[in-house]
Amino acid sequence: MTSETTVASAFAQALAEAGVRRIYGLPGGGSSLDVIEAAAARGIDFVLTRTESAAVMMAGALAETTGVPGVALTTKGPGLANAANGVAYASLDRAPVLVVTDGFTAAQRAYVTHQVFDQRAMLAPVVKGHASLDGPDAGDEIRRVMALVAALPQGPVHVELTGEAARRRLPGGLPPALRAAVEAPDPDAIGAARRLLGSARRPVVIVGLEARRHAGAVRRFVERLDCPVLPTYKAKGVVPDTDPRVTGVFTGGEQEAECVDRADLIVLVGVDPVELILQPWRYCVPVLEVSAVRYAVHYVTPAASVRGPVDAALEALAVDRPAPDWSPAEIAALRDGVLRRLAYGPVTHGVAPDRVVQAAAAACARRAVSPRVSVDAGAHMFSATAFFPCERPGDLLISNGLATMAFALPAAIASALDDPGRPTICLTGDGGLLMGMGELLTAAQQRARIVVIVFNDGALSLIDVKQQSRALAPRGVRWERCDFAASMRGCGGVGLTVRTEAELEPALEVALSADGPVLIDVHVDPAGYGRQLKAMRG
Repeated sequence: MTSETTVASAFAQALAEAGVRRIYGLPGGGSSLDVIEAAAARGIDFVLTRTESAAVMMAGALAETTGVPGVALTTKGPGLANAANGVAYASLDRAPVLVVTDGFTAAQRAYVTHQVFDQRAMLAPVVKGHASLDGPDAGDEIRRVMALVAALPQGPVHVELTGEAARRRLPGGLPPALRAAVEAPDPDAIGAARRLLGSARRPVVIVGLEARRHAGAVRRFVERLDCPVLPTYKAKGVVPDTDPRVTGVFTGGEQEAECVDRADLIVLVGVDPVELILQPWRYCVPVLEVSAVRYAVHYVTPAASVRGPVDAALEALAVDRPAPDWSPAEIAALRDGVLRRLAYGPVTHGVAPDRVVQAAAAACARRAVSPRVSVDAGAHMFSATAFFPCERPGDLLISNGLATMAFALPAAIASALDDPGRPTICLTGDGGLLMGMGELLTAAQQRARIVVIVFNDGALSLIDVKQQSRALAPRGVRWERCDFAASMRGCGGVGLTVRTEAELEPALEVALSADGPVLIDVHVDPAGYGRQLKAMRG
């Protein structure tokens, strides 16, 4: 950097050094244009989205698993307001995202009221911090921002940058990057944890989102314990779903209860409490927690805790122990039981959601491709998370902390742009897609290699099921089925409609052969969702 560097250029340089390759968003006419231009000079592309919320979700989807900060850019006022749900996602799903918005100078705020509100206050509850890069030490502030967004627990940081500040010269250029101190696990805590592990005969390991970048250490730890493993949604693939020790998904609900009830020790590896559903902790056996940070609000008070880098903590917990009391046959029976209870029965019309997911997985297997899968909130996620196997961390992209709809499509687009040679399967409900259909045009314009599978049942099915369980009239949760295939064709992609299971396999073959976005509008029978909900959550 030279003394002629502008703040926008220094900011772009810091992004490039962190590994950022794309910025997502809808620009305004102020600092947005300066940031886009400075980023382009450093090889960082700008992806024009159709909504600001989707831009933040695109920026966050892969940032969660790679640790490389995502960047979303919006104009001030309505741009920031429209981004708020995406910022809430980044906060509760622990996505390191820099949310860059335009702002008003002090001189402008003295007379302007048009589009003016306190942007900092609006985002304050859902961001880790705020920066304006307009002070005399803007270079140092840039470095502090980059360190803050990467610090654990990860989450969004708001950069409110006026055009005046972006174009200001930065004397001395950008200072060196800050290096975070890494603390080793406490030896006393390691000793207590080893004693707890050494006395257990039937441990169960629950793997959470903090473990996603430590898959090797987690897999070695699981091999040593040789016991059942339950990943959270966010941690699917840290231990491959094909590993015979994986018995299902841990949510804090009913699905995993049979397995965990048989344990004499629960080992939480990198589990963030935000991953669990709204139910009290139901287990009475001791808990050993291995986590990078301490969470002030938690479902359970552990008998022992080890804080620090998850990989270092797991390696330090290697202990000589007798053979476990778990048998492979018992673990296999537990796994089979979960899948059996989550399976749909016969349907009277359309296609069963679990068959949609299984058919998509089988079609990928026939082609020997290992896709990423993005999943929206909704009733279809029960089948999606149970029946689509994941082999690596980040194979499943899902909003779990916020559990927002309209996430799967933006996440799929970001995935496809990140790795064009690898297909992404987007599993979304009709409600979630209706909230963000404009991003179909983004997918078509970017020639994103995604297969969007819409579980089209004409309802907000998860809420419909809850309404039915209370014997209430079906009010406010159903609509006429939309022709999503026609919408995809109108946006410039390929749109296919499937009404029977026999039509599903040919449609998947067409979709996986395409070099751009394909949408498969599948008419599904929602009759089994209630049974799945009971089996999953109780």
